[in-house]
Amino acid sequence: MSTEQVLVSLAKRTVIPQHPLGPLTAAEISESARLIKGSWPSNTNVHFKSITLQEPKKAQLLPFLAAEHSGRRTPTVERKSFVLYYIRNTDKLHEAIVNLSLGKVESNLRLGPYVHSPADGDEIVKVEKIALEDEKVQAEIAKLQLPEGTVLISDPWIYGSDGIDDGLFTDAKRMFQCFLYIRDPNNASEADGNHYAMPLTISPVVSAETMTVTRIDILPTGVDNTIREPSPYKAHPPNEYIPEAQTLRTDIKPLNVIQPEGASFTVKNFSEQGHEIAWQKWDFKVGFNLREGMVLYDVHYDGRPLFYRLSLSDMNIPYADPRHPYHKKAAFDLGDAGAGIMANNLQLGCDCLGSIHYLSAILNDDKGEPLHMPNCVCIHEQDAGIGWKHTNYRTGRAAVVRNRELVLQSIITVSNYEYILAFQFNQAGEVMYEVRATGILSTQPIDEGITVPWGTVVHPGVLAAHHQHIFSLRIDPMIDGPINRVVYDEAHPMPRSDFNPHGVGYTVSETPVTTSCGLDQNWDVNRIFKIQNAGVKNPINGKPVAYKIMAPPFQKMLADKDSFHFKRAEFADHNIYVTSYKDDELYAGGKYTNQSRGGTGVRSWADRKDNVLDDDIVVWVQFGINHVPRIEDFPVMPCEILKVALKPVNFFEKNPALDVPQSVQSFNKSVLASVNHGQEAGEGVVEKGGELCCVKESSKL
Repeated sequence: MSTEQVLVSLAKRTVIPQHPLGPLTAAEISESARLIKGSWPSNTNVHFKSITLQEPKKAQLLPFLAAEHSGRRTPTVERKSFVLYYIRNTDKLHEAIVNLSLGKVESNLRLGPYVHSPADGDEIVKVEKIALEDEKVQAEIAKLQLPEGTVLISDPWIYGSDGIDDGLFTDAKRMFQCFLYIRDPNNASEADGNHYAMPLTISPVVSAETMTVTRIDILPTGVDNTIREPSPYKAHPPNEYIPEAQTLRTDIKPLNVIQPEGASFTVKNFSEQGHEIAWQKWDFKVGFNLREGMVLYDVHYDGRPLFYRLSLSDMNIPYADPRHPYHKKAAFDLGDAGAGIMANNLQLGCDCLGSIHYLSAILNDDKGEPLHMPNCVCIHEQDAGIGWKHTNYRTGRAAVVRNRELVLQSIITVSNYEYILAFQFNQAGEVMYEVRATGILSTQPIDEGITVPWGTVVHPGVLAAHHQHIFSLRIDPMIDGPINRVVYDEAHPMPRSDFNPHGVGYTVSETPVTTSCGLDQNWDVNRIFKIQNAGVKNPINGKPVAYKIMAPPFQKMLADKDSFHFKRAEFADHNIYVTSYKDDELYAGGKYTNQSRGGTGVRSWADRKDNVLDDDIVVWVQFGINHVPRIEDFPVMPCEILKVALKPVNFFEKNPALDVPQSVQSFNKSVLASVNHGQEAGEGVVEKGGELCCVKESSKL
């Protein structure tokens, strides 16, 4: 291409200005790395962990967003990046703020003891290799007398914390605990074989600092901590999940999701890497980062602000096996690795159905270079059943609308496990956050004929320990403005009296939360938490506008309060936390969860007892499951579905979905299934306004 052609091409490009909330561009990631490297001697080997947007202070951003929505000139907000890095092969962990607008490193702080970075992909691959190539590990494996050609697999786990600082058993240094498996020896070339059906008793521990094996644990396989020297391995039949290992069903006919006129949502860039979504009356910005993955900003419905920021803040998976080294298993999948960096490359017809739009992202690798993450978010619409309906039994006329949802979905793979994470919006002004848990259980060896009360045998010689999945959804509300409060309603029976002589009355009381704290659901009194704006009243009933939180009940952290499981997962002991807003408090378990020891998360922030009544607040919603494995969860687990809903309460003047067009045949184009050989007795078809709707002739009192 000639110079003239290049200039013409550049002139035709649409220049998208950077936005304070836009994720870092590839150029900004490279520039951040260059500035950090430039602050050290030229021969310094920098190991980058995270180069991500340093979000502006809220006090700066609120005037910017207000000007943006009103069409006024927006104030200048400097672009900054947050950089987390090591000096490679040392324990020298630093966090830095790079001012990209000014082209300089603004701050650079070495972090103290017991603070460790998350893992990264390049590091995990190296640890896998080191664990298997170590001579002492190979000597232990030789004792198993595995068949020739057996392929070994290493699963590195974040080491966990138990407070022990004793020589080879210290948790003060960043470590990986590797659990070893083999592929089916009779089909060793199958790279997708389910090695989790064939666990070994040998568990190397690798130093992340020196990249060497520091010790080798032999795993207990009985009812106590007793361990035995490795002995010849007894192979069991495989237990595969891949389709070619199954006899597949043949009676399934296609079910296609078709939108002949395309999708109803629009996507535009609000910055080079940021996307703004408009659908029905919804409008919001989508960001993406290494730790949280999807983040939603500036969420509005019909021009009214609802949420400043929404994200999955944290998750913890504590395991129930009390024996060494399993007692340390307590994964923080976001803080220890990252939902963004683990996001799948989603594919048409597989992960999302219908008319799909994909969002891609740019993160960083360990060398500080841009890492492209294609198709890490899919956007689509789905039919979610009937939205509302009423039939006038006197006339037989039915008014009915379908509930359509907009879905933004990301799927992450955390070694053996998958989480399908989705924000969902509907036409009644509701926001849902859905988690689907699937993938493969983390397994360990167990002696034949043994059962233990802390796990389930899911295959001969294979134990899946009980564990919990505890999630924390961070809600930074802006219900009709930035000043909000949390209240909870409870329903109580009215005492018998002359006014209530039959004892049937009950009332609902409302209690405001005044200071930061942790709170719990109580289904016996129908305790419902709401985020309110007390300064904005509903014009019909005079009550404050609000959104209520509908979260499923779950069993909170089972490990006792003196355990490191409990100390580290600061969000896992209450259904709801309410805290005052602070710019750097984004992660419920604290900024650094890898081998953390607690004291830096939401429980600690709530203990400040700040005012949270009619202030700038943050609400943390916990939900989860106690996963007592079933044999049906192996070799791959059917989805377990959890959903948190945020629903308007006295926010609108009437049902906001009244204006959704009626569900009619000319629009939906349903067809009679070939298996249907006739109408039910007494059922007819009546034409109303040129459309067909089903009624019952006998629908009379």
